Amino acid sequence: MQVTTTVEETRKLVKNWKKEGKTIGLVPTMGFLHEGHASLIRRCREENDIVVVSDFVNPTQFGPTEDLEAYPRDFKRDSELCESLGADLIFHPEPKEMYHDPHAYVSIDTLSDTLCGKTRPIHFKGVCTVVSKLFNIVAPDRAYFGQKDAQQLAIIRKMVQDLNFDIQIVGCPIIREEDGLAKSSRNTYLSAEERKAALCLSRAVKTGQEAICKGIKAEEVLSKMRAVIEAEPLAKIDYVSMVDALDMQPVESVEKDVLVAMAVYIGKTRLIDNFSYEV
Repeated sequence: MQVTTTVEETRKLVKNWKKEGKTIGLVPTMGFLHEGHASLIRRCREENDIVVVSDFVNPTQFGPTEDLEAYPRDFKRDSELCESLGADLIFHPEPKEMYHDPHAYVSIDTLSDTLCGKTRPIHFKGVCTVVSKLFNIVAPDRAYFGQKDAQQLAIIRKMVQDLNFDIQIVGCPIIREEDGLAKSSRNTYLSAEERKAALCLSRAVKTGQEAICKGIKAEEVLSKMRAVIEAEPLAKIDYVSMVDALDMQPVESVEKDVLVAMAVYIGKTRLIDNFSYEV
């Protein structure tokens, strides 16, 4: 496995692989890899000749009061995991390698206005910009994203469609701890008491999955889910919403495919979870 830190050396390797007719899969990550990331890398390994993992904490997707500095990092551990899973390359640049007095950004409207976009207004502009850059640097045939970040996945799909990227976007299922908590790098922020409290998210997902059916009013499902979260004293709801699965706009009832998503603060840590329902 190789490690690159510059755009130039990464492009050089990619060009050689392309010349050899090899297919390239990309797994974009912010590092501090867990079993959720591992599932993406495994899927990528199964479907491509070359596996590239980007390991980059992207500053442009963090707001001024968010956890950029505190975000967990452990590149040695990430490298060992990637190597054990058969990755061919880790692209691990510094911010100054990726951004030089930038004036160009990629932003997707409408889909970015709801859910996490409402409370994190610059987040998806930062995500779309860095993912576009990674797509231009690595030129993958396929790119792998987790469904835990369902709004991000929908936005990336739309960006790829609208900007004519010749890349297949592969969404992979949420990976959970044995007790149901969705795997997240931010879970490391939780105290033992908060870790227990965080289970209200997956309980709310289960409640929603049991309640939802075609034609049901959104509020009927969401009120049951909110009740589960509100019963946990350490939990503070950011949002619990039902949106159209394609354009991320709120729906009043289940008449087509929907995403039911939430963001909840457990103490100071903001966690997300979701489920999809197909009509």
